[in-house]
Amino acid sequence: MQPNHPGQPRIAGLARLMTTAAIIAIAAPAAAQDTAGGGTFLGRLILGAGQQKVAIDTPQAVTAVEQDDIDREQPATIGQMFRNVPGVQTAGSDRPLGTAFNIRGIGTTEQTASEARIIVNVDGVPKFYEQYRLGSFFTDPELYRRVEVLRGPGSAVLYGSGATGGTVNFETKDAADFIPEGKTGAVRLKFGYDSNGNGKMGSAILAMRPAEGAEFLAALGYRTSDDYKDGSGTVLSGTESSSPAALIKGTFRLGETQTLRLSLQRFESDNDNASLAQTGGGNVIAESFGIVQRDVSDTTLSAEWQATTDLAWLNPKVQLAWSDTSVTQRNARNLAGVPQVCLPSPSNANVFCDVDYAYRTAMLKVENTASMQGAGWENFLTVGLQATNQKRIADSAGPLGFHPEGTDRKIGVYAQSELVIGERLTLIPGARIDFATRTPGAGVRSGQQVKDEARALTFAALYKITDDFSVFGSVARTERLPTLDELYSWSTTKAPALSLEKEKATNFELGFAWSRQGLLSADDSLQLKATVFRNDIDNLITTTPAQSRVFHQNVARAQFEGAEIEAGYETDRFFGRLAYSYVMGKDRDFGYTIATTPAESLALTLGGRIPDRGVEYGWRGNFADGITTASRSTATGAITQTRYAGYGTHDLFVAWKPQSGALDGFDVQLAVENVFDRDFRNNLSSDNGRGRTVKLSVAKALTW
Repeated sequence: MQPNHPGQPRIAGLARLMTTAAIIAIAAPAAAQDTAGGGTFLGRLILGAGQQKVAIDTPQAVTAVEQDDIDREQPATIGQMFRNVPGVQTAGSDRPLGTAFNIRGIGTTEQTASEARIIVNVDGVPKFYEQYRLGSFFTDPELYRRVEVLRGPGSAVLYGSGATGGTVNFETKDAADFIPEGKTGAVRLKFGYDSNGNGKMGSAILAMRPAEGAEFLAALGYRTSDDYKDGSGTVLSGTESSSPAALIKGTFRLGETQTLRLSLQRFESDNDNASLAQTGGGNVIAESFGIVQRDVSDTTLSAEWQATTDLAWLNPKVQLAWSDTSVTQRNARNLAGVPQVCLPSPSNANVFCDVDYAYRTAMLKVENTASMQGAGWENFLTVGLQATNQKRIADSAGPLGFHPEGTDRKIGVYAQSELVIGERLTLIPGARIDFATRTPGAGVRSGQQVKDEARALTFAALYKITDDFSVFGSVARTERLPTLDELYSWSTTKAPALSLEKEKATNFELGFAWSRQGLLSADDSLQLKATVFRNDIDNLITTTPAQSRVFHQNVARAQFEGAEIEAGYETDRFFGRLAYSYVMGKDRDFGYTIATTPAESLALTLGGRIPDRGVEYGWRGNFADGITTASRSTATGAITQTRYAGYGTHDLFVAWKPQSGALDGFDVQLAVENVFDRDFRNNLSSDNGRGRTVKLSVAKALTW
């Protein structure tokens, strides 16, 4: 932590206070009632770390964002869903097309293929997109019922080598979320309004259960907004948007042991006057790049079959999926309407060319979980094969050496064992190897096919010292293969970097978890989980200086270390939540703080409930410390520092969900965000944050 940060004593002091309180609580006499893992958000089931278990008993830093969290946030963009998740936020901007993920300092939109270090899945389907001055994940928050965030490379075995930062798993809504037991159908209408930018949202959901074991869901939504304002009243140009989204989903239970799930998701954005730069510098950069006619579409198609047999060693799951993220850009021009220049030779100016970009990925995943048990032990062994074929498309009016076409084929095989010894000790070793073949497109200069493989090895352990208190730790080693962009980018003076080495990350984590029910009253629950980590990355891939003969090189070494604290308190009438994150990212050769390092942050929520009225209300504060980050010029070696001020924002919210009478089925959410209209900027964002915003949503569900 840098000692000259203003605001540091505020956050660091509160973190020390919370840690001291946790130590005192742990040392307190045990209550009469034992915890069963439930109570707060740390008692939620985690599905993506292997065998399902509650978050507090998972030997990895994990967080689940549930439907109630999403409803309370009323998110206009994906990034607004993660404000209570430590160590995770979006980078780039808060524009709908400017979103990329950052986990523990890893991830940004302004580094080539940075998002390859974080794996993003939608219903198990991998999503990936990379384009200059644009985000990497395009969707609407209203489609989702749940998001799991697995921080660090401990998830690389199950989801893919190279998950240096972690994994984000999105889960779309299900028909069962809306149809109560004993009913056969439901319809829900929802309308939302956002005062900052005159944003409007509407959605309609139809869920049906026509026969036992068959469920269908159809959802359609539309969201639109004008440019929003920051805390100083400045209008952020190019932040307007309009986008429809749709989801069709079916679940079929075939007898007692088999389930078939089919889903199709679609997101679109069509803007004739879109800012070409959705990330990287606010109004000044957006105005310098001008505007463009941009159409974005994102399609995710999945078919999944799963069976549970009478044989303990045979519980297969097979998934066949397709992902298509496409961006069409035409008529680039400056703000005065003058056309931008598209050159006949490779140049950075060719970002203005008429072009069709796309990433299209087909996936086949086959997985089986075998269970074994004996006297005092139980083991779950998951083995799988994942095959993907990704095609990168750039059909341009001018040559685009910086966005090369190509095909990336991977076959990964993996195994993860979860051994539970007695009721106290859990051991989870895992290994994966991905075999890759990358083939350049026809327009790539001096390109040739590249074959390589990458490995991931992980080991995690959790030991319950008492029913209330447990300790855990993990070590993970993963390799990330260069992407098509890193291998095959070229120019008139630079050749593709075909000899790039793999990035290698070694991560260590230690932590403890504590849970107590009946602490202050018979119905309360207090849970806390704290983690410290260190992640060393070697052979970091960066762009080269102008005089270099290749486009990319392995030169950098990075180290990310820090701590995270999650704590929650729940009773029938009161609740509280804390999410604290401290990350320090250092260039190991030159010692400066890496530009992707997030500021030390604290999110604190306090609220109350009136159960018999269906009312919930509360306050949330989001605080970020000041931070100075730097970047190093690959051409001159000069290190340029940038200072970001600390800030704090305050939100108020109230929800009303009557449970009986004529108003049963209504859901009203009201929130005022950034109540004091604070002018601020997160250091990972290219834009100032949103000023005071009033949000209102009203939903009504009918069942039959």
